[in-house]
Amino acid sequence: MFRRKKVETTYELMIDDIRIEVTRKRIKTIRLKVNTATKKIRVSCPHRVSERELIDFIQSKRTWIEKYLSKKIPTEVLPEEKKFKEGDAIFFKGKEYELEVRTGSNKTSVTIKDDKIILSSRKKPDQKKREKAIQDFYRAHLKEEIPKLIAKWEPVMNVSVSEFGVKRMKTRWGTCNIRVRRIWLSLALAEKSPELLEYVVVHEMVHLHERLHNQRFKNFMTLYLPNWKQLQKQLNGRID
Repeated sequence: MFRRKKVETTYELMIDDIRIEVTRKRIKTIRLKVNTATKKIRVSCPHRVSERELIDFIQSKRTWIEKYLSKKIPTEVLPEEKKFKEGDAIFFKGKEYELEVRTGSNKTSVTIKDDKIILSSRKKPDQKKREKAIQDFYRAHLKEEIPKLIAKWEPVMNVSVSEFGVKRMKTRWGTCNIRVRRIWLSLALAEKSPELLEYVVVHEMVHLHERLHNQRFKNFMTLYLPNWKQLQKQLNGRID
């Protein structure tokens, strides 16, 4: 029997004085997120969950929500440690996907289909192998996109990047070695939207004009990306 695929829907829900963005989609569990920078609350839930069940769940998390809403925006934002289990939320290019693990494949690969990131391998991979597969997928994506951004901005900014690299960073989204004109970008940027990746690339390239985060640096940022402050807030912290 053919079943019509349920369409993902997003709407706002008010509970007491709290405004919540609800997205009903093809997932297995309810997920609650609080953005400490924008104070925005988002809930993703399966289609099968009733409105009453959803409200009860949110009410049960009221103390937790208020705790995070009262938090100050951190000066550094570190990627959250993940276990990469079946059904976990995986972010890529600013969108959320559900991780699905498949076995029986001739080689390990990561693909995207609908709202899922599918990790295929010969045998069931352990946590380390799942993590490595997703990170390799992230790294390949960034190494394809970053050169395009550098090529786009070099003539505009009248600077030259001699080399770039991608690596895991614990405290920064990017760094720039002015002397050798080399920039490094965080692997976690693969999770962010293309606009935020471009923002960090431009940020690091501006350092080739100005080493410090002074007014001259900010003037350059405003010249090249007038909305850079909004983009910085979306990254939920300060970029060094």
